[in-house]
Amino acid sequence: MNTANKLTLLRVVMIPLFLLVLYLDVPGANYWALAIFVIASLTDTLDGYIARHYNQTTDFGKFMDPLADKILVTAALIYFIPLGLAPAWIVILILAREFLVTSLRLIASGKGIVIAADKWGKYKTATTMVWICYALLMTNFIDTMSIGMQSVCTGIHIALMILSLALTLLSGFNYLWKNRALIAQAK
Repeated sequence: MNTANKLTLLRVVMIPLFLLVLYLDVPGANYWALAIFVIASLTDTLDGYIARHYNQTTDFGKFMDPLADKILVTAALIYFIPLGLAPAWIVILILAREFLVTSLRLIASGKGIVIAADKWGKYKTATTMVWICYALLMTNFIDTMSIGMQSVCTGIHIALMILSLALTLLSGFNYLWKNRALIAQAK
């Protein structure tokens, strides 16, 4: 197993740790969760760089890297719903896109085709990870802010959430469009 794939697996291992820390009812748990999420997100950038730069691109990495991202993001978004940081309908749309793209990849895999993440999927992932980091950071300070600052921070949060949703939908439609022939052949 090469370095890029090991980093992808490290990200997968960090997901339960991220959730465990989120649900701990101790002071500073959100800081630790944020740190774990940031490190996990950075491994996404690093493993991609290593895979391309050192010619370590593998079918395993093309499949597992986006899957690890999906699981990490899904864990955070589901956590956000009861906190009021993300409406359930937005989380459902984001998860629907993830299931759609994963299903498309499974269909392609059955035909010996690997569908790697494209630039729109990468933009979506980066924006969503920034939104999640911002939301985790915001939860640490929002109660100590003035009403005006709370409004500004909430506005930034909403803008990041809408941008993330827009890129999620755009990248989902892009995957469908680029792979429409594959979908038409699915039986």
